[in-house]
Amino acid sequence: MSTLFDSLPANSSIRLYNYPQSGNCYKVRLLLSQLGIPFERLTVDIMRERDRDYPLTHLNINGGRVPILQIGDEILLMESNAILFTISRGTSLGGTSLLEQSKELQWLFFEQNSHEPNIARLRLWRLNNMIPTIPRDVIQHRHELGEYALSVMQRHLTESEFFLGQQYGIADISLFAYTHAASEAGFDLNGFPSIQRWLDSVRLQPGHISIEE
Repeated sequence: MSTLFDSLPANSSIRLYNYPQSGNCYKVRLLLSQLGIPFERLTVDIMRERDRDYPLTHLNINGGRVPILQIGDEILLMESNAILFTISRGTSLGGTSLLEQSKELQWLFFEQNSHEPNIARLRLWRLNNMIPTIPRDVIQHRHELGEYALSVMQRHLTESEFFLGQQYGIADISLFAYTHAASEAGFDLNGFPSIQRWLDSVRLQPGHISIEE
């Protein structure tokens, strides 16, 4: 199976519009690094309205949100999990059968619907000293939903090495991004031993980089 990059000219530029603290941007950096694909990083400070709205709205009409992966002059990929799914096709980190791809998508949708909106949001608020401005009941609700998402992962990983069984892939990359930083969002992973074991396994994968890299 060919990959997206196989059909591109050899000198095609690959640019990632990236906010370093963002787990969503980290997902893309991690996958590109593990695939050995060189890319240029263009740092965007999403906490500054000027940088968020200009000049990226001409690339992503959804508020100039990042990550944005620009390949050559014509290909623009947006939404972190869509980027993971697209660039992993035909590689060892992407599912090959229709069933495997369906299971990948199951976890990618779970990450964006049940996991990221709660754990990532709380982390963003804490890292940027925004907690005092957020109603206490909103914080509590997000925390409860985040705990539920972690409990779903814990149950699955009790019986499975990775999210697609024995096969490490983009479902793991997607969920690792904010789970490994869950303590920064106020979550205690000591009660989730299978998640802790899985985090260690992910860190041992070839080409792994930390969120600081």
